[in-house]
Amino acid sequence: MPYARSISRLIEELKRLPGIGPRTAQRLALYIVGAPAEQAERLAGAIKEARETVIHCSVCGNFTDADPCTICTNDGRDRAVICVVEEPRDVEAIERSGSFRGIYHVLHGSLSPLDGIGPEKLRIKELLARLDHTTMAEVVLATSPDTEGEATAIYLQRLLQPLGVKISRLAYGLPVGAELEFADEQTIARAIEGRREIT
Repeated sequence: MPYARSISRLIEELKRLPGIGPRTAQRLALYIVGAPAEQAERLAGAIKEARETVIHCSVCGNFTDADPCTICTNDGRDRAVICVVEEPRDVEAIERSGSFRGIYHVLHGSLSPLDGIGPEKLRIKELLARLDHTTMAEVVLATSPDTEGEATAIYLQRLLQPLGVKISRLAYGLPVGAELEFADEQTIARAIEGRREIT
């Protein structure tokens, strides 16, 4: 028996989310429909509020509800060290480790010519502008250790070397081919502590 049109629509929308397949979308949709009304309304309200209030930090590009974000405005951060990551979720993963006290720059992706993502689609110009206006001692390239992340790190290394700034890369305590957001705190902490300069 087919589902009601509204349930089918909900399943289709949930399937669009990353990592959600047809069975998971069906389970979630049926759970939401069968949950108490206030629970479903809280979920809908949280989604609506996040969409209306979350913006990109004008300095680092991270998700925030205040511009600039709390990391960029924190006077306790080491502004001489900037960590370049692919996505906002990577900032959260590194912050969970508690081992990095510098500032961040979020690229919002990685180089992927097959997907049509070149340097112009990433926040590389903004990174160069930030480095131009500061006395940065070190740039930590914390892109994922997959093909796209490595290509992005190599591209940035070549771009940044003429600036005379120390360039380091996270140590390979992170599993090759894994996404940074799925690494545990200890693995990320070891990778940050064991970062190496790129020459």
